[in-house]
Amino acid sequence: MNQAREHEVAYFVEENRDRLVTLLRDLVRIPSENRAPEGAEAQCQQYVAGVLRAAGWDPLVYSPCEVPGLADHALYWPGRHYAQRPNVAAVRSGTGAGRSLVLSGHIDTVPAGSAPWTRDPFGGEVEGNRLYGRGSADMKSGIAANLFVAEALPALGMQLAGDLILESVVDEEFGGVNGTLAGRLMGFNADAAILSEPSGLRISPAQRGGRTLHITFTAGNAGVLDTGHAWGVIDQLRVFLQALPTFAQMRRRSAPSHPLYAHLENPVPVSVNRIQTAPWGTSEPTNVPDTCRLELFWQTMPGETLDRIDAQFAAWFEGVLGDNAALFAQRPRLEYPIRWLPGSAIDPACPLVGEFAEVVTSTLGFEPPVAGIEGPCDMYVFHEFGIPTLLWGPRGGNLHLSLIHI
Repeated sequence: MNQAREHEVAYFVEENRDRLVTLLRDLVRIPSENRAPEGAEAQCQQYVAGVLRAAGWDPLVYSPCEVPGLADHALYWPGRHYAQRPNVAAVRSGTGAGRSLVLSGHIDTVPAGSAPWTRDPFGGEVEGNRLYGRGSADMKSGIAANLFVAEALPALGMQLAGDLILESVVDEEFGGVNGTLAGRLMGFNADAAILSEPSGLRISPAQRGGRTLHITFTAGNAGVLDTGHAWGVIDQLRVFLQALPTFAQMRRRSAPSHPLYAHLENPVPVSVNRIQTAPWGTSEPTNVPDTCRLELFWQTMPGETLDRIDAQFAAWFEGVLGDNAALFAQRPRLEYPIRWLPGSAIDPACPLVGEFAEVVTSTLGFEPPVAGIEGPCDMYVFHEFGIPTLLWGPRGGNLHLSLIHI
């Protein structure tokens, strides 16, 4: 692109800034919560398709269930339902003289939840340079930016050298990923891809992996008037939590190092996401709980395999049970509620990263950092299909709460 064209594009973006904010507000105001295995993305996807049509694109709205070979693919995760949960994809053909690109993002969000919000989660409220609402950062801001590109190209009369594919997929949250897989099997592939996840204006050619585990501790209920000592689930929980730092240390020692995560003090954190024993309040009987559920989540590096991850945890966990055999007379139940999300990376020296960094530097006036994203996402699917892919998106905070800087 020559310098005059670059100035024209920059002027268009600045002059139409409010349109980008409007697109984001509209998307935030249409709930698209993922409540796995169900979801409610249809209305938001119809909005996406409508914007594309109005801009002269010809979007395909299709159900992942219609995609040949999806359920038979090795990356498919069974048990998710896709009624009224369509993907949207559209292609703007180039002249054939250049490389092709996919701009992809997921339209689903985590639920608003039961915790109180200080602002309407679906209000899209703007205050200063911040926009608040469920999914504003993760990742309706990315979808809005892609739609802005879809409108800008015809408005500027730009003819691309290579094909540009815009894609909005369903069911990424809670380890879904089937929507992203469906897009690849439908043939919406290219020489490279950009996932507009919120990366804090960092170029991220890598994602961490993640393993989620539900543990249910069970013990007899002795009652509040018991005169002796009976082992209970609280004792089991105490012993487990006291031992957990040993597992975290084991992970830090054994996980392979990766240069895109060298900046992190702890590249493979282990966390307890939630603990539940019994309903709360005076409407419930006062008693010692006989069950306790705990959600454990640990992150992994690119290159680690599922067999290795699970074997490492099993060896540590069996050691905890063996050292406390009387306490764990009733063996805890282990359940994996979502798929294994592997870490994945491309070589930061590949042309996609270098060329993208040059564009960012010339456009925004600073050299962007190149670093791995801190959490799992669906980028690994693109990598599995041999498509060089990176994450690039805006700054924000409280990503599953959430707000975006505009």
